Amino acid sequence: MTVEETKLIDIISTDKRGRVNLTISDHLDWKDSEKHQRILQAKLNAYLAFVESGELLEQYPDAKNRKVIFTLASKFQPDFAGRKFLNRARKIIKSAGFDLRYKLFAQSYDN
Repeated sequence: MTVEETKLIDIISTDKRGRVNLTISDHLDWKDSEKHQRILQAKLNAYLAFVESGELLEQYPDAKNRKVIFTLASKFQPDFAGRKFLNRARKIIKSAGFDLRYKLFAQSYDN
């Protein structure tokens, strides 16, 4: 599953501290930053809906009373506009009671 499959949850896991991690696998570059942001926005909205609707708990009852973190694992470093988008998204997600984390998973050297 990938970021382009906006209706699907890519990866669900728990970390050593017992937090539930919902990971987005993002292989897209940032050459078309606006399009990339629209795709990420749709994916993040789907992740929020998955948690807020109770579907997470229906599928994974062990997630009850655990902190939820959205993690964006990207292949490419976001451009300036992408970083601004991620900062705005982080604030919105935090206001909903969750966290958004970003990590560069596998830097591409042909960019």
